Amino acid sequence: MRIVVLAGGIGGARFLRGLKSAVPDADITVIGNTGDDIHLFGLKVCPDLDTVMYTLGGGINEEQGWGRTDESFTVKEELAAYGVGPEWFGLGDRDFATHIVRTQMISAGYPLSAVTEALCDRWQPGVRLLPMSDDRVETHVAVTLDGERRVVHFQEYWVRLRASVDAEAVVPVGAEQAKPAPGVLEAIAAADVILFPPSNPVVSVGTILAVPGIREAVAAAPAPVVGLSPIVGGAPVRGMADKVLAAVGVDATAAAVALHYGGDLLDGWLVDTADADAVAEVEAAGIACRAVPLMMTDVEATAAMARAALDLAGAGR
Repeated sequence: MRIVVLAGGIGGARFLRGLKSAVPDADITVIGNTGDDIHLFGLKVCPDLDTVMYTLGGGINEEQGWGRTDESFTVKEELAAYGVGPEWFGLGDRDFATHIVRTQMISAGYPLSAVTEALCDRWQPGVRLLPMSDDRVETHVAVTLDGERRVVHFQEYWVRLRASVDAEAVVPVGAEQAKPAPGVLEAIAAADVILFPPSNPVVSVGTILAVPGIREAVAAAPAPVVGLSPIVGGAPVRGMADKVLAAVGVDATAAAVALHYGGDLLDGWLVDTADADAVAEVEAAGIACRAVPLMMTDVEATAAMARAALDLAGAGR
């Protein structure tokens, strides 16, 4: 079975771990969000790609869900002693090595897709991890701070500001000019199933779909497309997805997110049992819908979610 997953960071990575457990023999291609990418200290940092790579490769800090396990922060502390920031984004010493290698390879002329493949040679995540694009795309958020409207990088909004102010607009800068990375459209066209994990529908899956050609390829794919709601009981399972959903005029409900993706993309949608009353509304839009437990409390529970998604796609085992 060939499965394509459009994934963000923590939620996408944890779902993928359950998916691999559910169908260990499946050929899984992950199209990773690069809109969260940021340049820090002269280095290109790819948070979502690295979170997937570290999680599936056994190197993730399980408590945080991001960054490396057994991490130290000596370099960060020394940079702060020199007055070099930003201090709000904490790169660990082990993590620095990944970004140094990535930046060196890109500077030598390798595209991000080739660099990602090289980094995965070490971690052996058990999936084919593709960036959505080799081109630079960075998600920015418009906010009002101290009475002044300004635009900040998504990482600053999420990490430094902790989404403490309203997001007035979310823009994936560069997406309109970007092209899908090599292999992305081919993987979508050849898939038996396409899955949208419970990743952020605006700044993760939404950013991937904003790259010209990807949304169209998913809509035209012969494979069924099934998504899992990141909203349970009217609130995000993790993070602050409600803030960015509001910026694009979408209510923080399981049904509203399904309708945001649309029936032209989704064939099926899973909601949590707490949102069982949303099933009828989703199905009225022509999207098959079921209510199942959607809390990724452990690998076994996540594997059950993955099996439910494959069952809904008509490809379960």
